[in-house]
Amino acid sequence: MSARLYTDEHVSRSITLGLRQRGVDVLTVQEDGRAGASDAELLDRATQLGRVLFTQDDDLLVEASGRQKTGVAFAGVVYGHQLKLTIGEAIEDLELIARVAEPEETLNAVIFLPL
Repeated sequence: MSARLYTDEHVSRSITLGLRQRGVDVLTVQEDGRAGASDAELLDRATQLGRVLFTQDDDLLVEASGRQKTGVAFAGVVYGHQLKLTIGEAIEDLELIARVAEPEETLNAVIFLPL
């Protein structure tokens, strides 16, 4: 695995479990004791941990875009709209990202799913 993932509280537990069954290193905000944290705090925490943040929350896109514009570094965001991405697609695409993406490739990047 190259990229490690961090999921926010909007992500289905089925996605997290599916990723773990495939050997993907994923940590949820709930497991990290960060449930209810602001988008900025979550992105800071993911960056501190060296993990790409997977979200299905549109507001996190605003936070990431603001950081891109102002040059504030972050570990990366992967976004998948809840109505346009199945659980299976999310698992497959996130597994691919986790296996092939190097941390420097996701730095300050926003990746949209499905790929």
